[in-house]
Amino acid sequence: MSSALATPPDPAPVAKASRPRLTSTALLMGASAVLLLGPLAFGAVEPWSIFALEACAMLLLALWAYRQWIKRVLNVSDNALYRPMAAFFALVLVQWLLGTTAYRHVTYTHLLLYAAYGMLAFVVTQTLRRSSQFELLARLFTGYGAVVASFAVLQGIAPNGKLYWIWPLEQGGSIYGPYVNHNHYAGLMEMLLPFPLVLAATHFTNGKRKLAVAAIAALMAGSIFLSGSRGGMLAFVAQMVVLGVLLVQKREGSWKQPLMLGAFLALVIVFLVWLGNNELTQRLISIHSEAREEINGGVRLSIDRDCLRMLLKRPFLGWGLGTFPIVYPEFRSFYTTFFVNQAHNDYLQLLVETGLAGFSIAVWFLVLVFRQVVGKLKNWTETASGAMTMAALLGCVGILVHSFLDFNLQIPANAALFYVLCAIAASAPLQESQRRRVLRRHRLIVQAGPETAAS
Repeated sequence: MSSALATPPDPAPVAKASRPRLTSTALLMGASAVLLLGPLAFGAVEPWSIFALEACAMLLLALWAYRQWIKRVLNVSDNALYRPMAAFFALVLVQWLLGTTAYRHVTYTHLLLYAAYGMLAFVVTQTLRRSSQFELLARLFTGYGAVVASFAVLQGIAPNGKLYWIWPLEQGGSIYGPYVNHNHYAGLMEMLLPFPLVLAATHFTNGKRKLAVAAIAALMAGSIFLSGSRGGMLAFVAQMVVLGVLLVQKREGSWKQPLMLGAFLALVIVFLVWLGNNELTQRLISIHSEAREEINGGVRLSIDRDCLRMLLKRPFLGWGLGTFPIVYPEFRSFYTTFFVNQAHNDYLQLLVETGLAGFSIAVWFLVLVFRQVVGKLKNWTETASGAMTMAALLGCVGILVHSFLDFNLQIPANAALFYVLCAIAASAPLQESQRRRVLRRHRLIVQAGPETAAS
């Protein structure tokens, strides 16, 4: 009996451990998490939260670069805002290098902070390219806004003078939600509110979901009024005017969306009547008298005059980014026991700190934003690009109006979200799948009527 040596079987192929894919959506969600966690950390105004924001922005940029490296392809989408952003960074760098700033260390720390804003805007615009990603982002912002607004309203009903009912205020303030200042809470809601509002006005939601996102939008809008922020109320009105004008200009189905806007505003009023109290009523009544007091020589008007005198001293390059609270006491024209740390007008503070050069770059930045959105707002209720642009534009409009009365852009969490929204509004149109294009065309045919379908 012969025996043959059997050839040992080949070892089973060892399955390679599947590494988690670093997708563009994962990077987009990471950047969104940074933007949404900032407000929860009191607006990211503490040194530790500022460091966390900057470190996370650098990490996200490094991960994006690593993803480009492993793909062996450098795929960079251009954005018109990159140029003014680079110009502003260069201007502040000149202030720091040449020593034209009143305090080099403060300008350096603000330079790092603005670099973090730029990194976040860059990562978001490089990863937000598909319509499905916009829907995911819009739903994330909607859910987040609902949670924060609900918490703020609940805290307003049962306050104890502490942040999150835990941390006492060290230097006073007007708590609303996670913010020490109610105006900054209103600024956050101004930027988040357009996302559920746009979802409710478009085909991206339907049936009960449309009613749910409309109710969330009403909750967020109502919380702006309940916060008592005059600038927030004015900004919300400006947003609704812009939205109403753009809805009326639509030709197809022009009566439906304005009707929905009217129903939304009625829902906001019902919500305010239900939860509002004498404090809200008194706040609304006092707006006129407080505005008249400011015009006749209030504190803010005095600060505005002082800012103009500061500008005349250094008109071109300004006093240095972030140096307003350091320089202002020398120019203050009134007595107060309070420390004036901001100008309560983002435009004047920008003029004071960066001069006419920095202000010109900011104007360039905003002109590019509004120029880029024009072409994408056609049929904005039908396309993801149009809906995304509308939501980002309305958020920017709210902060730009509010900035005449307050300093939302000096709060890192709010400033980061604002600059990202500007970059989104100015970004290239989103890519739509073949299925989504077919569905959109079908909806347009149905809306146009049988005659168009036959042709």
